[in-house]
Amino acid sequence: MRTPQHRTLNIGILAHVDAGKTSLTERLLFDTGAIDRLGSVDAGSTRTDTGELERRRGITIRTAVAPFTLGDLRVNLIDTPGHSDFIAEVERALGVLDGAVLVLSAVEGVQAQTRVLMKTLRRLRLPTLVFVNKTDRAGAREAGLLADVRHRLTPHIVPMGTVRDLGTPAARTVPGSLADPDFRDLVAEALAEGDDALLAELVAGHVPTARELASRLADRTGRGLAYPVFFGSALSGQGVDALLDGIASLLPPAPATDRNAGATGTVFAVERGACGEKTAYLRLFAGELSERQRITLRRPEADGTPGEHTGRITGLKVVGAPAAEPLTAGGIARIRGLPRVRVGDRLGPAPHGDAEPYFAPPSLETVVRPVRPDDAARLHSALTALADQDPLIGTRALPGGGTSVLLYGEVQKEIVAATLSTEFGVDALFEPSRAVYRERPTGTGEAYEEIDRHGGHVFWATVGLRVAPGAPGSGTAFRRDTELGALPLAFDRAVEETVTRTLAQGLHGWQVTDCVVTLTRSGFVGPMSTAADFRSLTPLVLMRALAAAGTRVFEPCLDYELELPLDTLSAATAALAALGAEIRDTSGGTDSWLMTGVIPAARAADFERRLPALARGEATWWATPAADRPHPGEPPARARTGADPLNRAEYLRHLGRV
Repeated sequence: MRTPQHRTLNIGILAHVDAGKTSLTERLLFDTGAIDRLGSVDAGSTRTDTGELERRRGITIRTAVAPFTLGDLRVNLIDTPGHSDFIAEVERALGVLDGAVLVLSAVEGVQAQTRVLMKTLRRLRLPTLVFVNKTDRAGAREAGLLADVRHRLTPHIVPMGTVRDLGTPAARTVPGSLADPDFRDLVAEALAEGDDALLAELVAGHVPTARELASRLADRTGRGLAYPVFFGSALSGQGVDALLDGIASLLPPAPATDRNAGATGTVFAVERGACGEKTAYLRLFAGELSERQRITLRRPEADGTPGEHTGRITGLKVVGAPAAEPLTAGGIARIRGLPRVRVGDRLGPAPHGDAEPYFAPPSLETVVRPVRPDDAARLHSALTALADQDPLIGTRALPGGGTSVLLYGEVQKEIVAATLSTEFGVDALFEPSRAVYRERPTGTGEAYEEIDRHGGHVFWATVGLRVAPGAPGSGTAFRRDTELGALPLAFDRAVEETVTRTLAQGLHGWQVTDCVVTLTRSGFVGPMSTAADFRSLTPLVLMRALAAAGTRVFEPCLDYELELPLDTLSAATAALAALGAEIRDTSGGTDSWLMTGVIPAARAADFERRLPALARGEATWWATPAADRPHPGEPPARARTGADPLNRAEYLRHLGRV
């Protein structure tokens, strides 16, 4: 007999760091009976921050899943990091959510990370509730904060209540009721700003009933067109009941699907046990999974290691469900028995096609070396394990035993170092971080090399390639102008996979992106040719084609927000200009000034170090990865990890062919 399918809602708690996101998560779990006592961020006793580093530092580092129930609704609450260095964790969570709660502080209000998150939520049309936390703290605002939200986040907000004794320990949330005509008018007017039909009704003097208005509010919220705003305090519990009601009534649960349909899902988190065993968190979008079932997971080509792997599920525990329950569409399960599983692996086709990244890739690179040379192998193994949990760190082996690691910021570097020491027992040295540049083709170039039929060949292979610019943000694409089946499948795959690997280092040593590589010629000789011939020849041809096309180096940039005293504005502006930063917008009053703009990632740390002296320690600075831009002047070079295919003789010696 099948277990009845539950309604499931997967929601994310998102916020700027220190807005109270983890405290709200704890309060939601406590008020719904999922936990029997409230944990504390300061005491390191929260349910979702379970890692030693998270407890010690009081910040969320890894995405955590905690379930609770609201009547017949099973809610999986996904707590994500608030610090911008861990934005990759947030990106992975967004791909498996049905809705979100965006947390703001009633004191600090709209902050830089808040704006980044809301911009993404609006683009995805992800149903979102806004919770204004810390209403019991001195300096808390209501009307001014709502004005900031309308101006800096979205104009389509619907305040769902008010607060008495705001900014004091006695602060009390007063939820609005649609039975109240005045509140009903306020909600109707807010919704009418984006609903022409409703506006026409109001102009005609017809105000919808409470039931009609509740339905309209749920519909527009569910389509990502309206954003209900709740006020409260996670510490005191004020306003949390109203938020829970909003979660149950305004956020649409995962749609039910046919259990007999093909299973599709995404791995969005991976944990490692004390003995190295992996537990994967998988969100299922369609079909059904059970323990002992064999599944095939596919890794997106953008990961750099295209392919698939098959394994048998040896353990399956649906989050928030009894032990024996199978995983059905909409649910999340912890799955064991897949040793090669990695974050980003997919079960079946992607639910909505290949999703583009929501945030910019890491903009910093550091080189990691073991303190004890004998630990080189252990360090490499540990970093590989960390890459399973966060593929964006992009480990790359370097000559001399070092490993390159990509990062979003210095805090992430500190966390990686501490994790290597505490979880893997490897002490490592980190070189100063430097910016990660990228190369893009500036034109079209072709090259080819054929088998020498007169016996002077080096490779039993013919390869011709054309390199051309691709659309911005398109990554790399491989195409074929040769006849279908012109090469055996193994040879064809060898060319395509080698193209992907070779583009990791362009003419200046940086990864090549936004380009199209086309196979224009191919050939082989019966049993003499091997896949190794094509793997060896392809880099030589590709780099010659890339040299003919030419590349331009782009530098990573950060969007910044800077708030500082008015009398320090000119000094800060001059310092930013000297570092190549752009100022996009300025606003302010009589005491302080807010500046926003773009700064090269390589220069941001310099400005942060100078800022306390420039602004007497009274400035607030926030930066987050942004789109890159062409590097002015002579581009920086990056050391290559192997022989340069542009130097044919050196490359052939490297391969042992001369």
